[in-house]
Amino acid sequence: MNKIISLSLIAVSALTFSACVSSSSPSFQTAQTLDEKKVCDVNLNGIDKVIKTAKAYNEIAIKREVEFRRLGVNNSGLIAAVEEGIKLDAKEVNPKDFKGKESKTVLPIDFAAERACKFAISALVQEKEAKTTWRLAVPGDGYKY
Repeated sequence: MNKIISLSLIAVSALTFSACVSSSSPSFQTAQTLDEKKVCDVNLNGIDKVIKTAKAYNEIAIKREVEFRRLGVNNSGLIAAVEEGIKLDAKEVNPKDFKGKESKTVLPIDFAAERACKFAISALVQEKEAKTTWRLAVPGDGYKY
């Protein structure tokens, strides 16, 4: 009986240790393999986890100088607005634009968190895609008229 208990404890600890080792931290390579829809779903993961994911991948995007800007609002501004909205228990957020002024864009907080997460991951994915597909954007390169 003692052998069965000790073997089961060893198996559980081995599984726990392997799960801790295999969990991947945010990086440029992990962004390429993520499923944005599942990772950034607020209903599935909760707003706190989604905004933490967005913040982690957006830091990488800022370092690589590929941060998204949509409707005059940088993704980091959108993340900051969502974090502030979570603290104030707001239903909608109004992020500041890249000049520091209030933007005209007012978003529901769940949608803003999901959008920030998708923008953070997409920036890294599109950076990699651009390295192989940029020739398609060059007029006349590879095309016959």
